[in-house]
Amino acid sequence: MRILLLGEYSNVHWTLAEGLRSLGHEVCVISNGDFWKNYTRDISLVRKQGKLNGIKYLLKTYSLLPRLRGYDIVQIINPMFLELKAERIRPIYHYLRRHNRKFFMGAHGMDAFWVDACTREPHIFRYSDFNIGEQKITNAYTLEQQKDWSNTPKSKLNHEIADDCNGIIASMYEYHTAYKEKYSHKLTYIPFPINTSIEQEKKYYNKARKIRFFIGIQKERSIYKGTDIMLRALKRIEKEFPEDCEILKVENTPFHQYTRYINDCDIQLDQLYGYSPGMNALLAMSKGKIVVGGAEEECYEILGEKELRPMINVTPSEEDVYQKLKWLIENKEHIVQLQKESILFIKKHNDYIKVAKEYLNFWNSK
Repeated sequence: MRILLLGEYSNVHWTLAEGLRSLGHEVCVISNGDFWKNYTRDISLVRKQGKLNGIKYLLKTYSLLPRLRGYDIVQIINPMFLELKAERIRPIYHYLRRHNRKFFMGAHGMDAFWVDACTREPHIFRYSDFNIGEQKITNAYTLEQQKDWSNTPKSKLNHEIADDCNGIIASMYEYHTAYKEKYSHKLTYIPFPINTSIEQEKKYYNKARKIRFFIGIQKERSIYKGTDIMLRALKRIEKEFPEDCEILKVENTPFHQYTRYINDCDIQLDQLYGYSPGMNALLAMSKGKIVVGGAEEECYEILGEKELRPMINVTPSEEDVYQKLKWLIENKEHIVQLQKESILFIKKHNDYIKVAKEYLNFWNSK
């Protein structure tokens, strides 16, 4: 099949493309590399700041359209799959819809259905980016997203594409739940793909040295992601156990540099408010790292996983993060076993060939 993947989040589309190509399919990935992360793509579509650059970006996008016809499958990462206003994306969506066979939308991140699921009452989730129990989280970022995705052109486009497309794919329990009520007939859950063919040097923890904790911070989204809270808990651990703890911290680091830090750590902290691990956490697990982050029972249940529990789940509180990190310090004998279970988990659920086959099955069923 000829497959077009538009947009990028955390290397999802490029990794999926690698799996699909291994199965003999022709794939084109077009994206901006997910901004400063600079992920690999076949065609780079980056919008630079400034009005003139905005015009150039629009012209480049339109110049590409004749080449984006005749695909068996087109999939977008998100309803806002281009760096344009929703009003400008709408005619492009309809052009792609008319000139290709099937069209699918990813539910992998911020969109109207996610904002609605997190802010409606009664709450669907025990906690999320927007609430902890009945308490609303009202930082600048969440308020901006609510304003952006509630009864706006972006939300209307999101609903329009969801209604019109052939199917919707979610790769985390949370996003699947956000779409399930209205679109169960065209919705599926498929785990994120991780390229397990790359031979990784497994650097398991050695008791002779300090435990290396890694935390990657997106400066503009630190509060939203909860890394500010996780870092505070980690610094408490470093102060209390200076002979046992070492912190590796980076901010807004391109992907190729980010992976080097993952290689050197034992434990990665990620996604405080999540129920499920994201791509960065899964990548770390594939390299034999323990992830401390979102790993509620719901994320295992949607996978049908009954035995493996390699992740250290934390709830959105500094004290809970602190206690879980302290447990790891005080129970070092469990670290290597959890690291090995992380690798088994990824091979079982996230292998990129297995995931690519799941996508093909779903696409062909619609």
